[in-house]
Amino acid sequence: MDSSSSSSAAGLGAVDPQLQHFIEVETQKQRFQQLVHQMTELCWCMDKPGPKLDSRAEACFVNCVERFIDTSQFILNRLEQTQKSKPVFSESLSD
Repeated sequence: MDSSSSSSAAGLGAVDPQLQHFIEVETQKQRFQQLVHQMTELCWCMDKPGPKLDSRAEACFVNCVERFIDTSQFILNRLEQTQKSKPVFSESLSD
């Protein structure tokens, strides 16, 4: 292996901070777009998209998102309660 290939191979382990930041930003954008898409499928607040939301559609989306958050929180709390009430696998084996 010559010196140029060994130096490029050594550089593969290091991540460029600018590239890492770019990837993080793009990942956040993708997550946001997925959330918007999911909310659009769940909330039937608009007949057709436009450049701005009217007050009725905005109120509808706010209500829908709040219900989505409430439901998600309820499900997480219920799962947490269920996990706490179940015996741990290792404890059930010792009986």
